[in-house]
Amino acid sequence: MSLPPLTPEQLVKPRYFELRISLIFVAIFIPMGVHLPYFPVWLEAGGFSAEQIAVILAAPMFLRVVTTPIISTLADRADDRADVLIGLCGGALAISTGYFLPPSYGVILGVSLALAIVWTPHSPLVDSLALSGVRRFGCDYSKMRIWGSVIFFCANFFGGVIIAKTSEDIVPVMISVGLAIALAASFMTPRLGRPRRASPLSTAELPEAAPSLMRPYFLYFVASAGVTVASHAFLYAFVSIYWKSLGISDSLIGMLWAFAVIAEVGIFMVFTRLFGSVPATTTLIIASVAAMIRWIAFPLVWPSGAGVFGFFLVQALHAVSTGLILLSLQKMIAETVSEERTGAAQGVNYFASGFGLAVMTLLSGPLYDALEEHGFYVMAVTALGGLALAIMARRSAPKRGLWR
Repeated sequence: MSLPPLTPEQLVKPRYFELRISLIFVAIFIPMGVHLPYFPVWLEAGGFSAEQIAVILAAPMFLRVVTTPIISTLADRADDRADVLIGLCGGALAISTGYFLPPSYGVILGVSLALAIVWTPHSPLVDSLALSGVRRFGCDYSKMRIWGSVIFFCANFFGGVIIAKTSEDIVPVMISVGLAIALAASFMTPRLGRPRRASPLSTAELPEAAPSLMRPYFLYFVASAGVTVASHAFLYAFVSIYWKSLGISDSLIGMLWAFAVIAEVGIFMVFTRLFGSVPATTTLIIASVAAMIRWIAFPLVWPSGAGVFGFFLVQALHAVSTGLILLSLQKMIAETVSEERTGAAQGVNYFASGFGLAVMTLLSGPLYDALEEHGFYVMAVTALGGLALAIMARRSAPKRGLWR
């Protein structure tokens, strides 16, 4: 579906556009910064088994791979994406209160599935609004987006402090409070009308773009990134539970999570200077190797006597194993995919990473039950698969020019 041209009104920059988008990024990342590290801890404290935790975490991932592109497409066709964001924030807040019900397995799974539908699109929707500002008004995307990472780090840290002073029972309250803040902030969303091009996760362009995205280089690259991202599933699902089993306090766990985000922000700040002239396949290979090293090192930290300091060192690799993956993908798309195909390219990437992460999260439950921290070695093998695909991408890289 062809999107309408911009009207003269849409070319007028809304007041305080960058500040408003930055504040919305801040608001939507608060509940995310609580949910990722502490939701599994709350589930374990509630008596759920590792396999049940894995299903509760993985099932919404499978669902959102399908629903988020659909919602993004509908948002592109709405009169204004601000209305869609407000509605989604309100829906997420309402559904999150379901976690206050008696925490049976069926209830928590049902609430998590429903929440995934309306919560996951928040970030890509705000991304699409920010990118509209970049295209129409020359705004700097990174200066708006970085505040999301900063507040994510703060939520990691202060979430741990709050849990340490109270108990894991506070986690659903913190998630709902965060979503309430997101809803309040959504009302300041700039009104931009319909976008010029489809949003990053929209399926609107995919059918016509498919032939140009079926090139071996693009497919190998996206598959490599997806597999390496999937190798992080065991970390996201069970590392907080593992750290608690070692007697590490909730506040220290928050600091360990926050340190990884700080490292990721650091690589964002120096990427262009360090890797601007480096081929995207090279940074992709570096990221896969870093992930392998990280997962091999994790089970060795505590037995070696390196203690919490050793975990901080390993968490620093998050900058490379995760941050460098994200930047490599954007660099590849910018260099080899023409602008009218970038929305579809982002959609294919989202599907590959989301589906892979969901599969590995589902497998992480039995792995943790059987191997505990040694399950990280399976993640190292997974990252090795990502490395092999990255090498294949390097061998099939185009010599020059964009693919139309």
